[in-house]
Amino acid sequence: MSEPHSLEPVVLLNEVFPGDTNSMDTLYGGRLMSIMDTAAGMVSSKFAHKEFVTVSVDALKFRRPAYQGDIIRTTSKVVWTSPRTAGVHVISCRLSRSEWEGEEICSGFFFMVAVDSNKRPVAIPQFTPTTDEEKELWNLASKAREAMR
Repeated sequence: MSEPHSLEPVVLLNEVFPGDTNSMDTLYGGRLMSIMDTAAGMVSSKFAHKEFVTVSVDALKFRRPAYQGDIIRTTSKVVWTSPRTAGVHVISCRLSRSEWEGEEICSGFFFMVAVDSNKRPVAIPQFTPTTDEEKELWNLASKAREAMR
């Protein structure tokens, strides 16, 4: 299999609009999961130049709310692979318009399977961790994946 096309993360920015919030003016968890899933799919495609579908999501850790008017910065990076699956670490932060400093609101691992035009799994390039941080994320993703089996 060829080398990954890109190891760079994908960063998405989204504004929290009134339709994205509950009666407390905080972002719906499902809306945040959708944003995170989109980022995971994009970075997987950038990594392998393939189409991907979500196969599983590790237990997401919702740390604090985001509010109407906040900007959500979602960063995704492929940190683990198996022959057809990319494990993606996704972190979402809220940014207030007055400070623009990130405060983590949610993180987790998304596992994405590459598929062909018939929606059958296909092989992807493999990621090899080299730095201590990459090795740590690889191990965390591997444990998360094993826990889901």
